Amino acid sequence: MKRIHVAVGIIVNTEQEILIAKRHQHLHQGGKWEFPGGKVENKESVSQALIRELKEEVNLDIHATTSFMEISHDYPDKHVLLDIHLVKDFQGNAEGIEGQQIKWIPCSELKNYDFPKANQPIIDKLLELIAN
Repeated sequence: MKRIHVAVGIIVNTEQEILIAKRHQHLHQGGKWEFPGGKVENKESVSQALIRELKEEVNLDIHATTSFMEISHDYPDKHVLLDIHLVKDFQGNAEGIEGQQIKWIPCSELKNYDFPKANQPIIDKLLELIAN
C-alpha cells in the first residue's frame, strides 16, 4: 500500500478563524474541504515542508509552526500519516494559488463542511479546545 507523509497546517488568523481549502475534483478525496499542506519530501522536516507548501498553495509566509497532533489513517488505496501543526505566526493574504477555493471560517463551523475521514480527529480536537 502506498504510504504518504503529509504536513498539515491549522492556520489561525487574528480573528481566530481557520483557513480551509477545497480539494480539486480530480485529486484523492476530491471536492472535500481540507486544511492546507502537502507531502513531506526527503530530507525535509515537517515544519520545512509546511512552510514550503503553504507558500506554494496559499501564498502565506510562515514564520513558525507548533506541533498539534499526528494521525495515521488507512484509505482503501493508500496510507496517510498526517503531521498537523498550528500556524499563528504568518504574513500575507491567503489566496488559492492552484485555483482552489479557500475560506476563513470560525472553528465552530468546521462541522458544517465535508472533510476527508482522516481529518475528523483534527476537527474533534479543535472543537473540544474552543468548548473549554
